[in-house]
Formats: sequence, C-alpha cells, structure tokens
Amino acid sequence: MIIVPFTPMLHEVAASDLDITNIVSPIRRLLRRVTFFHGEIEAIDLEHRRVGVSHGHESHCHALPYDHLMLALGSTTNFFDIPGLADCAFTMKSLSDAIALRNHLIANLEEADYACGAPRAPLLNFVVAGGGFAGVETIAAMNDFLREAVRFFPHLREEILRITLVSSGKIILPELGEKLGIYAQRKLSEQQVDIRLNCKVVAVTGHDVTLSDGTTLTTNTLVWTAGISPHALLNTLPCQKAKGRVLVNEYLEVPEWPGVWALGDCAVVPDHTTGGSHPPTAQHALREGRVAAQNILAVVGGGRKKLFIYSTIGLLAPIGKRTGVANILGVNFSGFLAWWLWRTIYLLKVPRFEKKVLVALDWPLDVLFSKDLVHFRTIRPHTPPPVGELIQLGPIPGSGESPEQCAKLTSQAAPSRPILHGTRQSILARHTSRRFLFGTHPIVYTVILPADPVLF
Repeated sequence: MIIVPFTPMLHEVAASDLDITNIVSPIRRLLRRVTFFHGEIEAIDLEHRRVGVSHGHESHCHALPYDHLMLALGSTTNFFDIPGLADCAFTMKSLSDAIALRNHLIANLEEADYACGAPRAPLLNFVVAGGGFAGVETIAAMNDFLREAVRFFPHLREEILRITLVSSGKIILPELGEKLGIYAQRKLSEQQVDIRLNCKVVAVTGHDVTLSDGTTLTTNTLVWTAGISPHALLNTLPCQKAKGRVLVNEYLEVPEWPGVWALGDCAVVPDHTTGGSHPPTAQHALREGRVAAQNILAVVGGGRKKLFIYSTIGLLAPIGKRTGVANILGVNFSGFLAWWLWRTIYLLKVPRFEKKVLVALDWPLDVLFSKDLVHFRTIRPHTPPPVGELIQLGPIPGSGESPEQCAKLTSQAAPSRPILHGTRQSILARHTSRRFLFGTHPIVYTVILPADPVLF
C-alpha cells in the first residue's frame, strides 16, 4: 500500500527519535471515499483533458480523462549543476532519504570503529549544506544522534566527530529574523557544530567537499538541503509560468485553462495583501488545498468561489538538545519552550489519531532510553560463498597481527571453534568482528544472512 510521510518529522526518523512507521499513513486509509490509482505521471494533455500514467511492474500505460485537474506535484531537489553533487549528496525530502541517511551514519560509525588502516576522517566528518529550516533541523538531529551513538563504539571518541553546517547567508534561519538566527547559531556552536556562513558548496566527490572560500572538507557525507525546483513535468505544460511555477489567480485556477487548478510548490499564488505571492510552504499549501476543493465544488454545483487569503501564523524549528526557536504571531520564543511548542503543534498536525498516539508515546521514550542504532537493510545480499569458504577480512587495528597471520590463526582455530560464514557486503559482519573474539588472538568470523531483506 502507498504511504504518505509526514515530512516535517523526517529529520527525527533520520536521528532515531521516532520509529519509521509512526510518521507515515497508508493513502488508501486516508482517502476511503476516493478512487485511488497508483502510477507514475508521464504526461499531461491539457488540450484533450487527460493524464498519461504508467502503472504496474511492467509500466503499462493508461490515459485518465478528467473534468478538473489539480496540479500538486510538489518540488524536486535542485543541485544547480554543481560538479558531483547529484551523485554524492544525500537529500531530505522523503522517508527513503531519512532511512538512507540513518543507515549511512551508522555504517560510518561501524567502519570507523575498525578502520583497518583506512583514514577515519571521511567517515567521521559530516556536512549539511543549507541554512534554512531543513538544513538546521537535519544537522541538529544528526549532531544529537552521532554524539549519543558514539559512546557505544569503544574505539571512537566524541571529540573526533566533526559536524559542519554550510550556509550561503550571513545568518541561519533568515525567515525567523536576525535575533533568532543568531540565537540558533550560538546554540549550535555550543553543541560543537561548526557553522560556515557566507559560503557555498562548489564541488563534491565521494571523499571531499569543496567550498567557495577555498576550503576542502574531507568527508563522505554531504546532506544537501540548499535548493528546490518545481517539478519538471510543469515545463511541458502550455500555460503561463514564473520561474517554472504555474501562474494562478486568487481562486487557484489556471486562468487560460478551465478546470485546471494548481497549488503548493507548483503554483505562484497572488497575495493581494503584500502585492507579491504566497510562499510555497506547507502551512500555505494545506490551506490552499482546502480552498481549491471548495472552489471545485462551487464550480460543479454552481456556487460562489472563495478567494485564497492567508497570512503566516508562525514559524518554528528545533535546534538540538531539546531547544528550539519560534516566531508565532510576531512573538519570538526560544529554548525549551520553543522546542515544546514545535513538538506540540506538529503532533496535532500528524494525520490520523492512531499516528498521533504513537508519536506521543515515542517522544517520552526517547527521553528515558538511548537512541536505537538499528541499521535497516533494504536490499538483498549477494549469493553467499559455499559453506566452508572463509572470507578474510584482515587484522583488527591495534592487534599487531598482519593479514597473513590473521588468516593463519583463523585456519588453525577453525576445527575447534564454530565458524559462521557470510558475504563481504554484510553490515552484520562488522558487528561480529567485535563480538566473535576467542582467547588472546583476534579471529574474525562472518555471518550468512538470509536471502530476504532483513532488519538488524
């Protein structure tokens, strides 16, 4: 069943503050009285009023006719053609992004704990690019997670972690104003986050990030939150656009195409109060959706359409260690109170009562217990070698044994000790390299994993 993630809490999934399933809702349970079709939109034909959709494992095509079409395609990550960025960076826009980042953080700690002669710096340096809400929330959550998790790895120390936030502006969180932005910078610095202001990422490889000030950061972890673009499908539509977004009127209609509507990141919605346009934020998009639905019903039933009028109520962001910043109705909040407001307000916005209860239970448990270091494996492992064939993983750092000596010790010990076999791709093998130590010699065993995807 297709699921809908509650995206404001993705960073909490990445940092193991919330269970993965607690922020997602099955779309068929949310839309019980709606005919739902699961597919990939391939084309939109406004002239003939139909949408081309591919569907199923073989991606066969359907043409779905419509009377009214709502364009709510969201946005995609903009990598600005920076060399290597699209190939090497993590993003934070979906549940799979959060799971991938969490897995990567844990895998880095595991590998660095037994670096086997490889340099540790790329594994223990972490960079987030983007000083807006997504970037600050992500780096704050990552910082809390890594500094709590590192104590479970005997060969690592918190002091060797290096966590860096790169922002092109002069302050972070500029939407909240200079005062709260400076407060957030001070709190993150107290939490040992290195903040690089007035700086941009100009090049990325698998092992380093180059900044516009000439600095090169050695890392294999870059989280990119510094840019979005309207969905590429909008470029194929023959309607008026501004910076890739569809121009709509105050009723959220696309004027030259009757029956076509747009909202959210897809649309430029006029704001008659300011003379500009409404920001493409979630709180605006939610209310645009309600107004658009009412206007479609009004058109169908011959009623009166409603203007979209809305002003931002507030902006909030958690910044780590149970502190936050917030501006609500023009009043600034900071510290624990702002963090508590963020959790309370977003808890009320979580879809479905069942999920609200699960999130509300998860948060107190996070205070009482340490964060989970569960690595979620989502791919099938390669076929294991024949039974009896042992993969040599090399010596354990600090043991003083060469690879040849380790192999010799392993083969000598094999008849009298149980041997578990497995694949080099198994993350679990790195766990067993710590736990299967017998006597005074470092003997490394690996473990066979089942063919099905596993969670460990």
